[in-house]
Amino acid sequence: MALVTFRDETATGRALAEFSLPDLPERISARELVRLRVREEVARHNAAPSHHYRGLVRPIDAEADLNGYRLRTARRLDWEKQADAAEAAFLRNGFLLLVGDRQILDLDVEIDLLTDPVVSFVKLVPLVGG
Repeated sequence: MALVTFRDETATGRALAEFSLPDLPERISARELVRLRVREEVARHNAAPSHHYRGLVRPIDAEADLNGYRLRTARRLDWEKQADAAEAAFLRNGFLLLVGDRQILDLDVEIDLLTDPVVSFVKLVPLVGG
């Protein structure tokens, strides 16, 4: 079993937030890893719902906030909807997925978590102007 650290980073590599999960399988697909991360962050939010959600993707009816998303009402979130949104965001380059020092380009890639136990998510922000 593997201990994995999930880290949110800026495009320059500065860590914004991180958490670790123990007892993960030694090998897992990138898709399962993204969904696992989202399930965990939604579970943490749902344990004490608030107006603020700190997660990988924006929930429906939420606005971007300095360190996450502001919900109109404090409520529980559906982790599967959030995980589906995260997969869609990955496919449209909404964030980069880095495992160790390599970028993952395909959600079906299998990852060895014993070799690379740090998984970084870099949210990409569209530039304003044109």
